[in-house]
Amino acid sequence: MHHTSEISWYLSAPNAHLQLSRQLNLPVDNPTDQSAANVWISASNTFQTIEGFGGAFTEASATVWQRLPSDQQSQVLRDYFSPTEGHGYTFCRVHMNSCDFSLGNYAHVEQHDDLALESFSIERDRRALLPMIKSALSMAAQPVKLLVSPWSPPAWMKSNGQMNRGGSLLPQYANAWARCFVKFIQAYEAEGVPVWGVSVQNEPAATQSWDSCIYSAQEERDFVRDHLGPELHKAGLGHIAIVIWDHNRDVMVERAATVYADAEAAKYVWGTGFHWYGENHFDHVQLVHDAWPDKKLLFTEGCQEGGPHHGSWALGERYARSIINDLNRWTAGWIDWNLLLDHNGGPNHVENLCSAPMLATADELSVTLQSSYFYLGHFARFVRSGARRVLCAATREDLECTAFVNPDGSMVAVVLNRTDSEIGFNLLMGEGLQTQATLPAHAIATFVAQLP
Repeated sequence: MHHTSEISWYLSAPNAHLQLSRQLNLPVDNPTDQSAANVWISASNTFQTIEGFGGAFTEASATVWQRLPSDQQSQVLRDYFSPTEGHGYTFCRVHMNSCDFSLGNYAHVEQHDDLALESFSIERDRRALLPMIKSALSMAAQPVKLLVSPWSPPAWMKSNGQMNRGGSLLPQYANAWARCFVKFIQAYEAEGVPVWGVSVQNEPAATQSWDSCIYSAQEERDFVRDHLGPELHKAGLGHIAIVIWDHNRDVMVERAATVYADAEAAKYVWGTGFHWYGENHFDHVQLVHDAWPDKKLLFTEGCQEGGPHHGSWALGERYARSIINDLNRWTAGWIDWNLLLDHNGGPNHVENLCSAPMLATADELSVTLQSSYFYLGHFARFVRSGARRVLCAATREDLECTAFVNPDGSMVAVVLNRTDSEIGFNLLMGEGLQTQATLPAHAIATFVAQLP
């Protein structure tokens, strides 16, 4: 089989109003420009396998989605989940019990001291969350991995007697709480919604005005080792991935060290999840891989805080910079926060308003796509589940890049230019595939070539 004679590419740039716009194919026998930078790619070395990209189903997202006209509901799901017309999302997250992007506090076991969990119910999820998830799964037409994360155990299981403002899990309720995970997974699977994995606790080091719960590293280790891992296995759910930490990159190294140092706890853990709030600390992602190469890495949440940020181009750049840096440090999947929010960046029961790649218009008759939507698409649409990251290096730091070979053999490179000037470069995509390309200021491009 001879390889492609052209490279297809897609560009998003602010000044030209280009959004995931297909460009004229590049010829592959172009002479290179010796004075220009190189972006060099080789499939001779492969790194991690990609699990997928996606976003989070929250009660807020689902409620806004339900208020849209039905044709717009379908359009939202098509734009995110269709593998042919949209991003082809395959990796998403959902909250167990309420989170700040719920309409208020709620738990699946509200009955005080119900250690047998007889009052367990996902009735609340049937209002908005499950209808949206089921519609998304049917639109996806391919398996979607679902990560389940709690923001807080029921109030009665906690030291502070409430779901908000931190507190911790009381030891006498640890086993009942572990069995809540089992019940939740079983209840979702009975609805036809398969669960891929669970994180122990969303942001276990943050006391928030909303749903939150503190675990020390030792408490998280012991909960996994003594309760969550064994209860999942006992229920025949040993295949469910357990993700620890699920918080910012700043403390992920020491957190992983405590849990992974205990072989009995570590055997249950698939890997470390992390968020992007605070400082970047991309080096910590690499450190966790280097120290524990058999454990996986997953970006589990990120969004632009402090309101909706309508029309901001910097929003998308923040996503792309993080995705490239995380993927280049062995991260296996990347999950955005809310799929959809209202015009104000809510609803949120403590007004912790944020941006999302899709925001409903003020009249809620349609949605507007933010730059983050297009930047996410530069990865999700082209780097498929099962792709392997390959060697990729640029001779200029201003060209941030990453590359993959998909299961179908196609090679994909994503290149980002966050500077104020356009940058021309030679694109060297392996044996005999060379061309020249130019990235406008503040632009991102995805290049796709068929390999021999």
